[in-house]
Amino acid sequence: MSASDTDDRLAARLAELRLQRGWSLDDLAMATGISRASLSRIERAETSPTAALLNRLCVAYGLTMSRLLSEVEEEAALLLKTEQQPVWRDDASGFQRRNVSPPASHFKAEVVEGVLRPGARIDYDAPPIQGLEQHIWLQSGELTISMDDQHWTLQAGDCLRFHLTGKSAFAAHAEGGARYILVVCKP
Repeated sequence: MSASDTDDRLAARLAELRLQRGWSLDDLAMATGISRASLSRIERAETSPTAALLNRLCVAYGLTMSRLLSEVEEEAALLLKTEQQPVWRDDASGFQRRNVSPPASHFKAEVVEGVLRPGARIDYDAPPIQGLEQHIWLQSGELTISMDDQHWTLQAGDCLRFHLTGKSAFAAHAEGGARYILVVCKP
């Protein structure tokens, strides 16, 4: 599936989620802090949401980003070859997300590969699900993760595990960037 197809399906799914809840664009704008005009452009696939905006939408809908993205992909098989693993890019923030093992109804965990270009930073206003269990294993580069008042800097090989609460941020090293494996466990 091409990036354009994925963007079109994501736009349609976001519009469907809003309509299922009986929300207007104004209602969703109030819930997310995203302008009505931006929401309209996102739902018409005229623009692709950044990771931060997509997170705000996930918070409003009570979905993890992986769960939302898996809903726009084809049904996952037990074996996913590299070319079958959905990739989503946020060029504005320098973030690439590969769903190595996307969420599926019969499994509690999902595996994501995240790549942040050198100096990239993503800020999330809130977790999509409070207390969501995550494990981050840094493969290369350096990654600083902030959650509320806590900060951790990971070097290659380090693993950080936590329950996600409050605001969070991921910041890649200015020269080497960061590539990591994220395991998300749904409650």
